[in-house]
Amino acid sequence: MALKLLFIGGTGLISREVSKLAVARGMNLTLLNRGRRMPAGIEGARVIPGDVRDPATLAALRQETFDVVVDWIAFTPDHIEADIQHFLGRTGQFIFISSASVYQKPANRYLITESTPLANPYWQYSRDKIRCEERLLEAYREHQFPVTIVRPSHTYGETSIPASLNSHAHPWSLVDRMRRGRPVIVHGDGSSLWVMTHNTDFARGFLGLVGQPSAIGHAFHITSDEVLSWDQIYRTIGAAAGVAPQLVHIPSDFIAAADPEAEGGLLGDKSVSVVFDNQKIKRWVPDYCATVSFAEGMRRSIAWFEAHPEAQTVDDGWNQRMDRILRAYEAGLAALKAE
Repeated sequence: MALKLLFIGGTGLISREVSKLAVARGMNLTLLNRGRRMPAGIEGARVIPGDVRDPATLAALRQETFDVVVDWIAFTPDHIEADIQHFLGRTGQFIFISSASVYQKPANRYLITESTPLANPYWQYSRDKIRCEERLLEAYREHQFPVTIVRPSHTYGETSIPASLNSHAHPWSLVDRMRRGRPVIVHGDGSSLWVMTHNTDFARGFLGLVGQPSAIGHAFHITSDEVLSWDQIYRTIGAAAGVAPQLVHIPSDFIAAADPEAEGGLLGDKSVSVVFDNQKIKRWVPDYCATVSFAEGMRRSIAWFEAHPEAQTVDDGWNQRMDRILRAYEAGLAALKAE
């Protein structure tokens, strides 16, 4: 009998690929979401419109049980508390989507495993995810709540242009800036290491954990084994766009001081080298192997954007922030040279 799944969310950048693959593998998938993303559904999946934070929506689900429930949009302990209260005894496995940004910053050891301590003094988002994990493990120990924790790192797809500094809402902004020959900021000296994971690769690793009783009580990260420096990442994006980007290296703490919005995602995540040990996910899912290189992923992304001109929007506010940081940095260098 096909596994009966409930995805809370299920149509985001990462979750949409998981949803599509689940249906393709013959799983019985129900999506509970507010329908704010277009398209709101997944062909072959049942859709229940509603907000999981609304008690009335949860009440409508009280007569249903699921083999596996995945909450893709739980970010704070109160979200998790509601999940525990509702799904205890109603599912055989509950999968919480955490984040690889929860790992110790800076790490005491460059190679990240699932046993790396969890601590992030720079980013409230990560601290909230840590608290969610702690509450779920407490529920597992005390009430046998069947939790599995999954920690994605920087996962992207064809509708995104992943970088340490780009407009989240208008990802084409970075490509547009490169093609116009405008300077592009790279944090640090560009040599720190990072890992990019394509959402189609993540989906295969993730679904290997779905319905696995032996995964309950465990945490897993699911990433590519390809390790790149940030200079390589930006140049790979440029190569896919057909340009050689003009890179300017600026210290991460200078960027965060000039643009406080960047502090969490930069000082709390991308400014620190990370290399992930994926042995654990490969033990539970022996056929898991990330196969989409970042160069191939960026070729797919650029091709998608060029086929969808309506998505080639540019964030003027983001460009202005980048230009302001560049001016401040150049003014500081000029003043130093003048001395």
